[in-house]
Amino acid sequence: MDMNETGNGTAGELHVVVGAGPIGSGVARALASSGQRVRIIPRSGSGPADIGADLVAGDASDDEAVARLTQGAAAIYNCANPPYHRWPVLWPPIAASLLGAAEQAGALLVTISNLYGYGPARNSQGSDGYTTERPMTEATPLAATGPKGTVRARMWRDALAAHEAGRVRAVEIRASDYVGPGAGSVLGDRVVPKVLRGKAVSVLGRTDRPHTWTYTGDVVSMAVVAGRDPRAWGRAWHTPSGPPRTQFDAVGDIVRVAGLQPVPVRAVPSVLVRAAGVFSPLMRELTETRYQFAEDFVMDSAAAQRTFRLTPTPWDCVISELLSSFG
Repeated sequence: MDMNETGNGTAGELHVVVGAGPIGSGVARALASSGQRVRIIPRSGSGPADIGADLVAGDASDDEAVARLTQGAAAIYNCANPPYHRWPVLWPPIAASLLGAAEQAGALLVTISNLYGYGPARNSQGSDGYTTERPMTEATPLAATGPKGTVRARMWRDALAAHEAGRVRAVEIRASDYVGPGAGSVLGDRVVPKVLRGKAVSVLGRTDRPHTWTYTGDVVSMAVVAGRDPRAWGRAWHTPSGPPRTQFDAVGDIVRVAGLQPVPVRAVPSVLVRAAGVFSPLMRELTETRYQFAEDFVMDSAAAQRTFRLTPTPWDCVISELLSSFG
C-alpha cells in the first residue's frame, strides 16, 4: 500500500497495541519503526520480541489493569481477537475496558473491525434466486441481527457516541476476509496446502459469488494512518482492498502464481456444514455468516483510497506473500 503521510505524530509517544496476532504485531512493528514507544498487551504475553516494544501479558477486559498499562498513551489500538464462538460474551467487556481506558488516558482509540455489523444486504434478486448486493460502503446501515454482527455494531455505536460527546477520540477500521501470512484466512490453511499438493479444494458457500478480500498488510497501514491523521477520527473506514474475486477465481489465482496445474474447487454441501456444527463450535457459528459466501459480498473502499491517497497492495503480491509463508 502506498501512503501519503500527513504527519508521523510526535516521536517517542506511547502507543499501546492490544493483541499480538498478525494485525496487532504488524501495527506494533510499523509504529516502532517510526520511532514511537510501543507497548503490546497480548493475553498470552507472547508477541514480536525483536522490535524494542514492551510486552506485557494482560486481560483486555480487566478495567484496572488496562487503565494502568495505557496511562499516558497517545493511542490505543484494539487488535484483540477473542475466540470466534464466544464473541457475544467476550467482546462487550473488552470493548468497554478499552473505551474507558482511552477516555482516562485522553488517548485515541483505533478499533480493528470487520463487516459483520452490516448483516446481509438484500437489495435485488437475480434469476438464479441469489441476492446481488450493492457494494458495502461506510454509509451502509449497521443492520445485523445475528449475535456476532450485533456485538460488533454495538461496539462502534458506543465508541462513536463517546466521540461525539467529546469524551474520547475514536476511529474504526473495517476489513473484509483477511488474506496474509498467519491470518487464519479462508484462503490460507484450508486452501494453500492442498493447492501445493495438487489436491482438490473444498470451500464453504458458493464458488461463484464475488467476494472482497483484504490483505492484512493493508489493514496495518490503514490503522497506522488512522492513528496519526485527524481526518480519520470520528468515523469508520474501509481498508483499501482490491477488486472482488470469487472463491473459484481466488483459488485459481493462487494456483497460477504458484506456477502449478489447476485443481478442482468444490463447495462443501450445507448439510455437511450443519452436521459438523454438532461437534465443532466454530462450524456451528458459521451459520450466522453463511450469507457472506452464499451471496455477493463486496466492499467499497474508495473513501479511504481517495481521502488518504492509499492503494491496495496488488493482488499477485498478496498471493506471493501468502504462498511464501507456507514455505
